[in-house]
Amino acid sequence: MKFRNLARYAGAFAALGATALLIDPALAQTAAATPVPNKADTAFMYTAAILVLLMTVPGLALFYGGLVRTKNMLSMFMQVLATLCLVALLWVFYGYSLAFTNGGALNDFVGGFSKAFLKGVDSTTVAGTFSNGVYIPEYVYIVFQMTFACITPGLILGAVAERLKFSAMLVFMGLWVTFIYFPIAHMVWYWGGPDAFASAAKALASAAPEAKAQAQAAYDAVMNDAGISFKWGALDFAGGTVVHINAGIAGLVGALILGRRIGYGKEQMPPHSLVNCMIGASLLWVGWFGFNVGSGLEANGFAGQVFINTFVATAAAALSWMIIEWTSKGKPSALGLASGVVAGLVAITPACGFAGVMGSIVLGLIVSPICFLFCSAIKSALGYDDSLDVFGVHCIGGIVGALATGLLVNPDWGGAGIADYVSKPGEMVAGTYDMASQMVAQFKAVGLTLLWSGIGSAILFKLVDIIIGLRPSEEREREGLDITDHGERAYHY
Repeated sequence: MKFRNLARYAGAFAALGATALLIDPALAQTAAATPVPNKADTAFMYTAAILVLLMTVPGLALFYGGLVRTKNMLSMFMQVLATLCLVALLWVFYGYSLAFTNGGALNDFVGGFSKAFLKGVDSTTVAGTFSNGVYIPEYVYIVFQMTFACITPGLILGAVAERLKFSAMLVFMGLWVTFIYFPIAHMVWYWGGPDAFASAAKALASAAPEAKAQAQAAYDAVMNDAGISFKWGALDFAGGTVVHINAGIAGLVGALILGRRIGYGKEQMPPHSLVNCMIGASLLWVGWFGFNVGSGLEANGFAGQVFINTFVATAAAALSWMIIEWTSKGKPSALGLASGVVAGLVAITPACGFAGVMGSIVLGLIVSPICFLFCSAIKSALGYDDSLDVFGVHCIGGIVGALATGLLVNPDWGGAGIADYVSKPGEMVAGTYDMASQMVAQFKAVGLTLLWSGIGSAILFKLVDIIIGLRPSEEREREGLDITDHGERAYHY
């Protein structure tokens, strides 16, 4: 009897609700306007996030693992995988919030804690894409951005390979993502979501004269919420500054503070498995399509532009490295070809959404000779031990790509073009481009990243060294980190 009454009351309330919607069109409109994730874009972003995870494990682990000596291969795998696990948890605890919420008085540089421990996020909350009114689940967006946060500190490991204690590595990585990566991600990538900025910018560009002031105020409110690099108008589609310059300069700082490996310059330290290295580089290339193409957040025609730019720039850089090495050393090497692949991927990352196809090829052809110079002559002349050339490939390649983005976006050079509401906030004519102001913005973003990460990383390395020490003893380092840190060996003979 009770259940029958409950059913009757429920039916009455449902009928009342339906009548209210019919009587009040505003209620019906509100109900209809509830954001619904786009299923195609959501599936696309699932795939993109998995591809970026593939870049880290096994891609980066194999690439780095193949380049170190046999006695340190397992430790390299351990460091990459443990870093991923640690950062994934820190990201959901507070990293996502620090990167993608409003930080109040400190908002130019870092977000706040309003979404710490994913407060307010559930299966119904959404994140907007670049198309107004198109959404993906916020959880999916969080995971996609998490994969970026996980791979970036992993890149640093190549610069300090074979001489960093596992315990020190864990402490440093936790501090580094907290004080370096999360703030820089906030500075560069607009935390309010691309749809909010795109909507305000388009409304301003198309506003009638009588509505210009109101549109300007709405646009200014959006810009006030942005981080400092975004406010400058710096362009970084998928992480040239956030990922590669950031990790590359931190790697150089770490290599300088730890010092050279024992026997460096006196003993041969060849890669123990170029096959693993080549497999890792190939997986990085495959996964990078998720990295770059997924950064558009939508499965549309624009994603195709990012896709082809990423492909051809990488191919050009690989061939360019191979040719310059062939010319200078007499033979093309597998390591050189793999290095060219990574250099091309790094350089196109910030530019992939802004450059044209031919411009992307030119970028790939240019970046490899520059990185090759830093990985050989300049590294040799300065004498620093960047074990796996993280600075020479990621930092230098990232700088080349970030600065080239300001040039290749030029519509006269086949670029996508940008609107003056980015490069010249005072002149709101959509579709124009000013090279001088754009290059100033690119230089400022590169400089800020180098200073923030370089100085901050030096402080953190020194702090960890004081607390627990960075390096193992000489005896343990000679024996190899596989057995001394983990009590295991990658290979048994």
